[in-house]
Amino acid sequence: MAAVVGIRAWPRPVVLACETLLVAVCYYAAGRLGLSQRLVADGAVVTPIWPPTGVALTCLLLFGFRCVPGIAIGALLVVASLTVPGLSAVGIVLGNTVAPVCACLMLRAVGFRVSLSRLRDGLALVFLGALTAMLISSGSGVGVLVLTDKLAPDDFWLVWLAWWVGDAMGVVLVTPLLLLLHRARRPPPSGRWIEAAGLALVVCVLVPMVTYSSVSALFLVYPLLVWAALRFQLAGGMPCALFASVTATVAARQETGSFGGLTDVEIMMKLQAFNGTLGLTALLLSAVISEQLNTRRSVERACHELVEALQHLNAGGSGNAGTPGRDAR
Repeated sequence: MAAVVGIRAWPRPVVLACETLLVAVCYYAAGRLGLSQRLVADGAVVTPIWPPTGVALTCLLLFGFRCVPGIAIGALLVVASLTVPGLSAVGIVLGNTVAPVCACLMLRAVGFRVSLSRLRDGLALVFLGALTAMLISSGSGVGVLVLTDKLAPDDFWLVWLAWWVGDAMGVVLVTPLLLLLHRARRPPPSGRWIEAAGLALVVCVLVPMVTYSSVSALFLVYPLLVWAALRFQLAGGMPCALFASVTATVAARQETGSFGGLTDVEIMMKLQAFNGTLGLTALLLSAVISEQLNTRRSVERACHELVEALQHLNAGGSGNAGTPGRDAR
């Protein structure tokens, strides 16, 4: 607490500079993490999951638009780590900065709640924050590469699709998890730790086994995802989905298991389809269950308050009924 008070006492420009630096570092670290599992499709480098979009949108939703300079600097650092910044870098940085800003604006316009406790919040994050807003970053990035002759026009649609899906998956898989971590205040009841540990053990054993098996059995991940979402909502569904997605991405990069014997394009399409359905299932199912649980708690609370009010009225009525008798005697 003393440290927080001390930071607030700093001059505002110093605080803003520190915040900008922190956002830039987080964005850059997420970018390097995403690039560590990049794939090559028809000579183009793609990332099945681009975590920086999730980091950027989370920062904007939680801390506001003062994070924009940090996002732009982080995007520039990621581009600079790959190539010498030029005209194409400007377009990529601009698209990667504008896309999460537009996502934040659209989510705020529809009354998005960072708790993701309603189905409409999950749908808004998917269709506005991910699928719609990320058209900006993918379109501007790939368009600039084509205009600067760094990408053949014939490869536009393939690279654009991979870029768009990767950015969207960063929002769908990373943003809910970061929002969940931000509002985490206390651990779950001790009685659920056993089930949580059992679920984590099963996921850590079965997901790699299914992913690296030569038999195409990725569908066996979904029962685990349903179990995690039903019992723990976002706290269970999103980590399970992210772990399965990362494991599948590593297997795809190694061209082994369920991704063995496929061409580069087939690997990319299969992986993106798996990641997409996994993320959508985890997010929307968790949101539906959270909404139902909140509704049930609200109904139970209202019934409890109604019972207390009726008891209070009955007690008051009984007391009033006895008063005339005592007065008469």
